[in-house]
Amino acid sequence: MQDRRAEPMTVIGAGSWGTALAIQLARAGHPTLLWGRDATQIDAMRRARRNDRYLPDAAFPDPLQVTADLKAALSGARDALVAVPSHAFRACLEGVKQYLGPDTRVAWATKGFEIATGWLPHQVARNILGERPGAVLSGPTFAREVGAGLPTAMTVASKDERFAKELALSLSGMNFRAYTQSDIMGVEVGGAVKNVIAIGSGIADGMGFGANTRVALITRGLAEMMRLGVKLGAVRETFMGLAGLGDLVLTCTDDQSRNRRFGMALGRGQSLTEAQSGIHQVVEGVPAARAVYDVARRLAVDMPICHEIYRVMHEGKPVRAAVQALMSRDVRSETE
Repeated sequence: MQDRRAEPMTVIGAGSWGTALAIQLARAGHPTLLWGRDATQIDAMRRARRNDRYLPDAAFPDPLQVTADLKAALSGARDALVAVPSHAFRACLEGVKQYLGPDTRVAWATKGFEIATGWLPHQVARNILGERPGAVLSGPTFAREVGAGLPTAMTVASKDERFAKELALSLSGMNFRAYTQSDIMGVEVGGAVKNVIAIGSGIADGMGFGANTRVALITRGLAEMMRLGVKLGAVRETFMGLAGLGDLVLTCTDDQSRNRRFGMALGRGQSLTEAQSGIHQVVEGVPAARAVYDVARRLAVDMPICHEIYRVMHEGKPVRAAVQALMSRDVRSETE
């Protein structure tokens, strides 16, 4: 496969993750354009050669430029990589669509079900963009560590094997390794469910329950993730990889996780509003809890941890009552 390092790349979304991915693409040698909708922020980034709001310690490599002009950002790009929160994904694609070239391929690093439809990102993308080649990036990655050039591995999943491999090669470098996958459904279910479980893990730690409880939540959370994914047509083995178990463990155990920190604040007695205000960024697990609950109920999939987190987030159930409900469930086989 030919070297694609000279091909221009575009990243849509100048938050922490979009910025980190743009830095990695530029670090790997691609001329990279990072688009953000806030022109004032983009001007500040252009002058400082860094994103002071989200990744202040990560200087931009020379091949990385920023723009607030969406048409210019997509002009001439072979591949566009969308990195926006799940609630903004549909609107972002609708805005991007008119500027895509006939051969432009679209990838995304967005995680989570769409609340209104219960669709995953690849289903939303197909609805808006048609049969254009698409891919999802997922796995155990914190933006700050990618921006700092620390060793990282992630998954690129696409039904188009060539696209997956070329995008993985585009991202890979001395300290960044991308693996390919074809199971988009499994990769996206993992990314959607792990944030909900991470809130539960944070709640348990905030309440002082210890390592035993944390590991039990991760293990049983993985079982719930698998149950839902297989019901939706995913490959079970996908959940033992980077985008399943890897991302789940990372998000449940490290305090860089916004969802975990949010849960810890709840476990220490803060209200939902107080916990949210202390994070200063989107806590994806909050809307994800509702979406996962709705999808699991529609498909009749048993997901007790996710259901209790939903009740805490959206029905006002006290966290101690949620814990009690989980611990008082009937004894059953671990493999059910």
